[in-house]
Amino acid sequence: MAYEISEIKKIGIGLVGFSILFSFLGVILFFDRGLLALGNIFFLTGVGLLLGWQSMWQLFTKKANLKGSVPFFIGLFLLFVRWPVAGIIMELYGSFVLFSGYGPPPSKPSYIKYLSLVGFCNTHSSCSLS
Repeated sequence: MAYEISEIKKIGIGLVGFSILFSFLGVILFFDRGLLALGNIFFLTGVGLLLGWQSMWQLFTKKANLKGSVPFFIGLFLLFVRWPVAGIIMELYGSFVLFSGYGPPPSKPSYIKYLSLVGFCNTHSSCSLS
């Protein structure tokens, strides 16, 4: 195998999986604070084991990532002070902003060329919809 996953990274993947499970159960069971808190603790620990503690610290404290990490930690705080709905909304926003730069760049869907008018205008540059 070209790339071996170490035991620490396997544990990190498992903890992130458990965090998703506990967070999902916490939302399904009417925003149970205990399950949501366990999900957050497992998530932070799993990311720390996957990336390494120093890399995780740099991820959350880099100036470019403060726009996502501040809402994430505000949501974590709101969760612990008994406002689980507002906390989850803030955490989701913070996670989306924080981790949105790690995926592929957004592009238009490939099926858009099969739509009648949109596909025609997409293939012919002389088409104008305005």
